[in-house]
Amino acid sequence: MAPDKDDDDMPDFSDVKSGASSTAPAAQVYSTYEVKPGDSLSKIAKNVYGNGNEWKRIFEANTDILKDPNKIFPGQKLKIPAKS
Repeated sequence: MAPDKDDDDMPDFSDVKSGASSTAPAAQVYSTYEVKPGDSLSKIAKNVYGNGNEWKRIFEANTDILKDPNKIFPGQKLKIPAKS
């Protein structure tokens, strides 16, 4: 005998609507900058963002390769967060 529909213990999802929903933060967008002789994070920030005080944004995006914001070297490739 087939189970009676009213006796089924499965929840009814027939009225559920599909759609994308997420509490995950949006992906960060980066460009890449190759450090040149004489560069500093504040100089790069001034050129990119128009404000040298934004250097911390660049540093925080590159903590995987930078341990000291005052020690960057020509040839390093830095991630530059998009302007907000």
